[in-house]
Amino acid sequence: MADSTPIDVQGRRLTVSNLEKVLYRSGGFTKRKVIDYYVRVAPFLVPHLAGRPLTMKRYPDGVDGEYFYEKNAPKHRPDWVKTAPVYSRHNRRTLEYILVDDLPTLVWLANLASLELHPSLSRAEDLNRPTMMVFDLDPGPPANVVQCAQVALWLRELFEQFGLKSFAKTSGSKGLQIYVPLNTATTYDATKGFAHAVARLLAERHPELVVSEMKKEVRGGKVFIDWSQNDEHKTTVSVYSLRARERPTVSTPVTWEEVEEAWTKKKVEKLVFEAGQVLERCDDMGDLFAPLLTLEQKLPKLAPVAADGPAGVQIAAVAEPKQSPAKKSKSSTSRAKAARKR
Repeated sequence: MADSTPIDVQGRRLTVSNLEKVLYRSGGFTKRKVIDYYVRVAPFLVPHLAGRPLTMKRYPDGVDGEYFYEKNAPKHRPDWVKTAPVYSRHNRRTLEYILVDDLPTLVWLANLASLELHPSLSRAEDLNRPTMMVFDLDPGPPANVVQCAQVALWLRELFEQFGLKSFAKTSGSKGLQIYVPLNTATTYDATKGFAHAVARLLAERHPELVVSEMKKEVRGGKVFIDWSQNDEHKTTVSVYSLRARERPTVSTPVTWEEVEEAWTKKKVEKLVFEAGQVLERCDDMGDLFAPLLTLEQKLPKLAPVAADGPAGVQIAAVAEPKQSPAKKSKSSTSRAKAARKR
């Protein structure tokens, strides 16, 4: 193997290769730097990957070359790499998905140029139970991440009415992703149905900016709330994962204050972070997504939403604040008014 180097990682022996190969041409970000980033971010990243079947997105010739998704673990993997069997309806057979439970496995994946890491929303021990719900906010040009910030704030406000806490991260690409930790008994049917109803409600309330349909022709200048990611057969890019963009951007957890600032100041750069910046943020702020691992929340029960019925009528009734209008707090009322003015 050309330019190969055997290394020891936490007692595991593996070989890395082509360390000086440039994977991100802009800035000269090499495979060595990719591996270094994943080693340094591992204490924050691995807990979010552990126990979850992983889909790799590999770029052997860098972000400007061809890529491919890989679900089934390569046969040449080290014997210490853990896997989990998952039946694939598309392939009509059982695939062995990789479980990134430790640093050596993460380094091995980085050496394969698996720049992007896409874990399941559920753990291998219970594939039918998602531990979280996700809303992928995808802007249609000329909309961008700034408009996504506004939609994210509307989502947060709605979740607060349900008594649910939510957390935001950049996609590392064009938009934002909002997560609601659950860690309680639920199903994909429940989370997907709830997410669809939420997306339709916001589309009804804010038709000038929000769409819940996947049709490309209706998404220009608006933000598509992709609720369909809440599916056992789909994955979403992991927090702290690199993205295959021109530069080594990262799917980065952000505070709600940062989301608000991006919206009020209309600054795209407020929600774009590269690998080095993310490592600094981890040192300064810790893992902003840590609550996703432990926070227990239950979805409210909703009546089924008919495909052609008004989602807003059914979900809004449940989402109404429990306080009477006269007793609403000044802060929540002001925030609601400000959101409507925007």
